[in-house]
Amino acid sequence: MVSGTHVREAVAHCVKTLSATPSSDWSAPAGSLEWTCWETLEHLADDLLTYALRFGLARPMEVPRVPLRISSERPDGPANVIFGDRAAGPGGLLTVVEACGGLLATAVDSAPPTTLAPHVFGASDPEGFAAMGVVETLVHTYDIAQGLRSDGVPPEDLSRRALGRLFPDVAVTDSASSTLLWATGRIETPGRPRRTDWRWYGEPLGRRPS
Repeated sequence: MVSGTHVREAVAHCVKTLSATPSSDWSAPAGSLEWTCWETLEHLADDLLTYALRFGLARPMEVPRVPLRISSERPDGPANVIFGDRAAGPGGLLTVVEACGGLLATAVDSAPPTTLAPHVFGASDPEGFAAMGVVETLVHTYDIAQGLRSDGVPPEDLSRRALGRLFPDVAVTDSASSTLLWATGRIETPGRPRRTDWRWYGEPLGRRPS
């Protein structure tokens, strides 16, 4: 089971992991991504917010995308609907992430559990979107921590919950955290080369692949 509580726990992990890093480091690439650490954190906030907005609609499946203006601050940067105030520094951007994560947590816990909302990998329910928020938060916290040369290994319990809900095709080996990072193309593990192509399965349990 994945709920808004776990979204909040993932965001708390993100804030704790990244809050002590000097502002000067945030222009570094985030791990293996082409985005900077700052851009990746903005992208995370954007993911959490746009997931939450889907459940603000009376009939989510009738709206493929909430029609907000999308823009990018540079050609190779992420395309977002929200951006952090640079003057507020990383601490301010982490506050944005915390707020967006709180909105998602409230939205998924308030929505009827059978509600479906669209996603590029297939329509999903509130639990699925909660799990997506957890995965986005854990893996992008790891990406940013790599760029900032700090430890961003995801918590075991959250990793195991996310894997169970979104990655039915992936067997947990070694630790749940390393398996999640492997499943999302971040690392290689013994006997499993690094993935260059991956996806999750957000469909409700009865519609998931066997």
